[in-house]
Amino acid sequence: METELARMVRAGDERSIARGLSLVENGAREGQLLLQALRRGPAASRLLGVTGTPGSGKSTLVDRLIESSRAAGERVAVLAVDPSSPFSGGAILGDRIRMLRWHDDRGVFIRSLASRGQLGGLSAATVQCAALLEAAGFGLVIIETVGVGQSEVDIASVADATVLVLTPGQGDGVQAFKAGIMEVADVFVVNKADQPGVDRLRREIAALLSLGGYGPDDWKPPIISTVASRGDGVDRLVARLADLERHQRGKGMLAETRRRRARFEVRSLVARELDALVAELDDAALDALLRGETTAAELARTF
Repeated sequence: METELARMVRAGDERSIARGLSLVENGAREGQLLLQALRRGPAASRLLGVTGTPGSGKSTLVDRLIESSRAAGERVAVLAVDPSSPFSGGAILGDRIRMLRWHDDRGVFIRSLASRGQLGGLSAATVQCAALLEAAGFGLVIIETVGVGQSEVDIASVADATVLVLTPGQGDGVQAFKAGIMEVADVFVVNKADQPGVDRLRREIAALLSLGGYGPDDWKPPIISTVASRGDGVDRLVARLADLERHQRGKGMLAETRRRRARFEVRSLVARELDALVAELDDAALDALLRGETTAAELARTF
């Protein structure tokens, strides 16, 4: 039978949603059982990833996307993945502070999650928290990831659509993403487009896209210029995201995206368990490796 907490989450009760997210994020068995029950319902949310270089204005852009969705009557949830505190392991709440204007809007739910050292910028619980928010009736769930460079390709494994935010004048902004840039972005946003260098940055992105080998029926990522602080260009971004969703539905791609998301979720949990096992290796085993008495592969096979 479904628990009272699951029923309250489905009803959109804010305190129950917050409690459920805490249970899921902490890896509690109660949270896993809650999520299992919630996943038996219909899946109807769109999961949008927003990533980019530090200082590119991701949070301001997310704030404008919230504004656009609320104007259309859609409920929106945001998971802001913050760098883990080196002291507590918890999230730094900068993104929530920037979005305080939505505090009293019951159609908006914002939660900071700690990345907990995950190189891809997503903790093992991020996908699970997004699934809980979907069950709570949010039509759009946005994951804003910590801007640390090309290691952020994880977001492309879980989101239905990924927006990569870059700004002119950041020198190696495109270079930092070059290795994985084609795999990460469904839409490129050149934010702070009122600053010098925007045309050069657009040309650099277009040059990278020209190497992508896109076919006539493939989605080729558009380049959208915005000034998120003023809301300029946000309508064009929203329109192109709607175009992308229609493209994905027309090709039946969304079901595979969900399976890819589930695969990432399982892989992340396996990696977390493996990290815990490696941390428990005793000094004797490590010293034997260093003395050449065993190999790393032999130690790995003991798990």
